[in-house]
Amino acid sequence: MKLRATLDFLLNDWLHTTELAQRARFSDHSRETFDAVLDTCERIAREKFAPFNRLVDVQEPHFDGEKVILPQATHDAAKAYAESGMLSAAQDFEMGGMQLPYSVEAAANAFFACASVSIGSGMLTTGNANLLMVHGTELQKTVFAKNEFNGRFSGTMCLSEPQAGSSLSDITTRAVPDGADFEAEALGARYRLKGNKMWISSGEHELSENIIHLVLAKIPDAKGALVPGTRGISLFIVPKKLVGVDGQLTGVRNDVALAGLNHKLGWRGTTNTLLNFGEGKYPVAGEPGAVGYLVGKPGEGLRCMFHMMNEARIGVGIAATMLGLAGYYASLDYAKNRPQGRPMGAGGKDPSQPQVRIIEHSDVRRMLLAQKAYGEGALALAMYCARLVDEQHTADAAAADEARLLLEVLTPIAKSWPSEWCLEANSLAIQVHGGYGYTRDFPVEQYWRDNRLNMIHEGAHGIQAMDLLGRKVLMENGRGMQLLAARMQTTIAHAAPIPVLAPYADALGKALAKVGAATQAAWSTGAPNEALANAVPYMQAFGHTVLAWVWLEVALATLEADPAQAQPASQGRLGAARFFFHYELPKIAAWLNVVQSRDMTCATLSEDAF
Repeated sequence: MKLRATLDFLLNDWLHTTELAQRARFSDHSRETFDAVLDTCERIAREKFAPFNRLVDVQEPHFDGEKVILPQATHDAAKAYAESGMLSAAQDFEMGGMQLPYSVEAAANAFFACASVSIGSGMLTTGNANLLMVHGTELQKTVFAKNEFNGRFSGTMCLSEPQAGSSLSDITTRAVPDGADFEAEALGARYRLKGNKMWISSGEHELSENIIHLVLAKIPDAKGALVPGTRGISLFIVPKKLVGVDGQLTGVRNDVALAGLNHKLGWRGTTNTLLNFGEGKYPVAGEPGAVGYLVGKPGEGLRCMFHMMNEARIGVGIAATMLGLAGYYASLDYAKNRPQGRPMGAGGKDPSQPQVRIIEHSDVRRMLLAQKAYGEGALALAMYCARLVDEQHTADAAAADEARLLLEVLTPIAKSWPSEWCLEANSLAIQVHGGYGYTRDFPVEQYWRDNRLNMIHEGAHGIQAMDLLGRKVLMENGRGMQLLAARMQTTIAHAAPIPVLAPYADALGKALAKVGAATQAAWSTGAPNEALANAVPYMQAFGHTVLAWVWLEVALATLEADPAQAQPASQGRLGAARFFFHYELPKIAAWLNVVQSRDMTCATLSEDAF
């Protein structure tokens, strides 16, 4: 219920999500229908996901020689999620969707991530299908996307390769035109793919009738050579089992083979695979090569794929956030019930005095407040970004364009900040539990293990930082950065006249000025190697400044809803905001010092010196 109350406040008292029902796309909805969706998802998460979070962690997926075996609980959870309609929540009614705002969809999915991120929901499947709705042909939408939305098929994204990792320009998977004649030709320009893909989440399982892989590959030039860099990368639909134009399985297995399961630190309930495409294990029509259908135009694979990547990055941020909050809820409950030690001061060492609960110790409260500030702040950021998605899709042209640019700047933060700081929250949750936190008797060690992945997948931490400082704050002559700064200044102006918030408004203004100065100093020489040498500290400072702004926004909404601060929840939100401004925002000075001076310590130290 604590999560639900937080979501209700963010959606209704801060972001006023119900106002979206006044727009044509959402006109069939109201506060009641939004609440009904949240009620349903909260119940399914509580009944089908949460009780099995530990089970799927210890009963990892395994390959029996023919198929990947997952616990029955995972099958039941996947079935319940598909039947809820959440795979197509934001889609048109004609596609079997509910035409929900993305804000509501993201909030509803938060329950599943909190209950068991390891079981997973449908993030990749929905993202895969959404990409096809934008870049696919009409038949690709009907045959593949629609069947992903209804749960018959599931989806993946296949980018990385064993030798390339995050360096997509170095992928070697090849796609050559296939001249063979068979019924599915109408599904798009047909190619044969050969190569290996690594780190494919949900790449092999029996949870759905079919798995639709979206695969990046290069089309050779006239001489048979691969075009270097990213210009030659194209995107292909490669189904595990071939499908006819009627959407039914043809009975032919495509040449996609499981090469191995990756055994992970966390997210153990989700299969993670190495896949071989076109190795000849399942030759189609007697020929090796996995059959794939071109999506969009040749050479535009990355442009298409980033439609899915940006969506996935917000999803990763929400997953990281919910793991942080799950740890917070667990450690808060533990701290309220665990007696240990005695209060400081007179008589504090008297063993005849009763022990106090550990929540009465100031340092435990510090750790709990940090978790609350990180987790609830990250959730507010995620919901704000989700609302921007709704603005981009349904607002007037000017507002939609503003939302697009703000999302460009905020997406690296929405992915990276929760991944780093909600992981720190999980570490603090373990610390609150003491030695017990390090054992499997309590769930907090699993939350930490699950969350450690989020700084890596869907664009590693350093890549997000280079994207932010190297591209996002500069794009369109810095207009996105200017829009974000203007919104922060508006918040500062609203908060400054309120005595309890005035110091925070002043602190945010100074932080924003420091970030702006550091951005200019980093690029003052025009040398990317100097500007980007400290991209991660820049992103940390930028992220903390954004979160300070978010907390000031939340504080304003709290005082508007409860001017007397009479409710414990209001006191908690204002306390978390106070903690963030007192304990966290001052950290940005150290991070920005190395950015502003273009410190090259890390870049220039000789390899031998390490």
